[in-house]
Formats: sequence, structure tokens, C-alpha cells
Amino acid sequence: MALRPFHLAFPVHDLAAARSFYGDIMGCEEGRSSESWIDFDLFGHQIVAHLDPAAKPVAVENAVDGHHVPVPHFGVVLTMEDWNVLAGRVRDAGVPFGIEPHIRFKGQVGEQATMFFLDPSGNALEFKAFADDAMLFAR
Repeated sequence: MALRPFHLAFPVHDLAAARSFYGDIMGCEEGRSSESWIDFDLFGHQIVAHLDPAAKPVAVENAVDGHHVPVPHFGVVLTMEDWNVLAGRVRDAGVPFGIEPHIRFKGQVGEQATMFFLDPSGNALEFKAFADDAMLFAR
């Protein structure tokens, strides 16, 4: 079966801030929108920011490889080149990293580049890349 784009809808407290963050900083093309939601193309996947003025981030963390990983979170597995470009865009925009770009599980099965940061509504995002994509589901 060919890989298909996923769809994710998530709450944001401010559509203008979401438009700026996902469009300008993340480089996502904007699709359809209304006064209460905006579609974005996140590396070929459809994400939809839905307005919820009362949206509050969930503050749960799990320990992974010595870091406190926010839960829930979402993102995309990128090529190493795209991962490096995105890390630079985020850093250049002054967005603070919750977990700085680094290599996780170094020298182990599943070694990967990863980074975490929050959108303006506190939604946690993780982007990762593998030197060998076969490691994505390796045990």
C-alpha cells in the first residue's frame, strides 16, 4: 500500500498567530480556511488549526533518552536535509526549543535526529530524521 497523507486537527487559541507560525516560520502552504480554522500542508500532510480561544496545552512529559518529552505531540519524519533546514528556520525565528536539535539513541538501533518546540498555542511539535529510514520501526 502506498503511503498516504495523514490528517490532524488541533486547537489553537489565535488563528493569526497560527497562520504566522505555520505559514511564515514553518513554511507550510496554506490551504482552505474560514473564520474558525485553517488548513496547512505540513510536508505533504494536512493539518488543520481549529480556533478554540480557551485552548490550553497539556503538560504531561515522559522520559525518553534523558529528556522530558511533551505528550501529546505531533510532527513528521523528515529527510536529514529537510530536518536541518527546519531546525535553522525555527532557530532563526527565535522559537525556543523545548528539546534542542540533537541525535537521540546515538549508536543504538533507532538512532535519530530530533527536536521539540511549541507553537504559539502550546501544541508540542517533534520533527525527526534518520540517517537510515529502515530504523524508523526497528527494535
